[in-house]
Amino acid sequence: MKIMKFGGTSVGRPERMHQVKDLITRGDEPTIVVLSALSGTTNALVGIGEALAAGDKSLAKERIDTLHAHYLAFYPALVQTAEARAKAEEIIKEHFEFLNILLKISFNEAINRDILAQGELLSTKLFFTLLGELQIPAVFLPALDFMSIDENSEPELPKISEKLKAILAQHPKERLFITQGYICKNHRNEVDNLKRGGSDYTASLVAAAINASVCEIWTDIDGMHNNDPRVVDRTRPIAEMSFDEAAELAYFGAKILHPASIWPAQLYNVPVKLLNTMEPTAHGTLIKAEVETTGVKAIAAKDGITAIKIKSSRMLLAYGFLRRIFEVFEKYKTPIDMITTSEVAVSVTIDDLSHLEQIQAELESFGTVEIDRNQAIICVVGNKVAETKGAVQSVLDSLINIPVRMVSFGGSKHNVSILVDAQYKTQALKSLNEGVFTW
Repeated sequence: MKIMKFGGTSVGRPERMHQVKDLITRGDEPTIVVLSALSGTTNALVGIGEALAAGDKSLAKERIDTLHAHYLAFYPALVQTAEARAKAEEIIKEHFEFLNILLKISFNEAINRDILAQGELLSTKLFFTLLGELQIPAVFLPALDFMSIDENSEPELPKISEKLKAILAQHPKERLFITQGYICKNHRNEVDNLKRGGSDYTASLVAAAINASVCEIWTDIDGMHNNDPRVVDRTRPIAEMSFDEAAELAYFGAKILHPASIWPAQLYNVPVKLLNTMEPTAHGTLIKAEVETTGVKAIAAKDGITAIKIKSSRMLLAYGFLRRIFEVFEKYKTPIDMITTSEVAVSVTIDDLSHLEQIQAELESFGTVEIDRNQAIICVVGNKVAETKGAVQSVLDSLINIPVRMVSFGGSKHNVSILVDAQYKTQALKSLNEGVFTW
């Protein structure tokens, strides 16, 4: 059995849903299809939740009506028969009645999570209606019946696997299953989610849970590119890469893949393919356990970074000093991206500023604290890049005209990370594109 995940742009128009229908029915292998919300829907739902949280029910109503109008214009082009259109209309009515009811009750975070779930529920039900109209046999597989997270918001993979296998066993002759990405149940049995981009995560978790033959991630770009095509003119898709390389790139800014979505597939050695819905014959990118190529393979950038330097000649060499530094970040559940040390200072980077003031206050007990905001991490990734002769030199030579704040090298043999002020990000990406790749 294989997994096929389609993102928001892949289902964002009626004609694209028809393309997805063609893609999932062209092979013989049993398939679980994971769908995101229609493009723009999750952002709209976030806006509705924000308006309700602010107590602005008039704005919330306006946003609900705008989104409702979009779906009312969407379904007539999706399905043609009177029966299918009636079903689609009823689906849309049900979900927007729910959103409108929220205007009359007190808002809380649990309700907000219910709001965010509506996008995937709508897209999968409408797509399932299309399959029914075309008499394509399929099973509707609600993600809320098997996808769960624990009290730390971590997926419960053994439990997911047990529940999902039991459901699939009830349909031994069926070959097509439709489910939602992103949404799940939490440890309180409430509707929750895997955070933004979580449909990739869902697909990888499902692939791991059933030990799938492959996990296909279908988007609107032909695979992982060797640089950011939005800011660099000459980029190219990468044919193959390892799980380790893909994980580094996803974490450090490659937008095509959710950062958490690699480890479940890697854990169970399920190959991941990144493919283009708009060009289904394109090779895309294959991600697997081992690759033979070495050297620099791709570059990504992560924005919104803040650097924190703790300077203390008195304590740095003292036993346990670094542990106490890290305990401050652990206390506030704030992950660290990069770290460098010298004899008198420690520098770290973070991208979650929720508790920056508290973190800074506690760190000041250790020494002088300097904060640099608006930074960017440039991540240079390649199989054994740290061991490839001349690779690191070419990276540093490419950045000779750019002020570099930090360099992290040696923590991973697949990654060299450079911190620069955000104003130099685009220049750095372009310079590296010319300096490290042979065109």
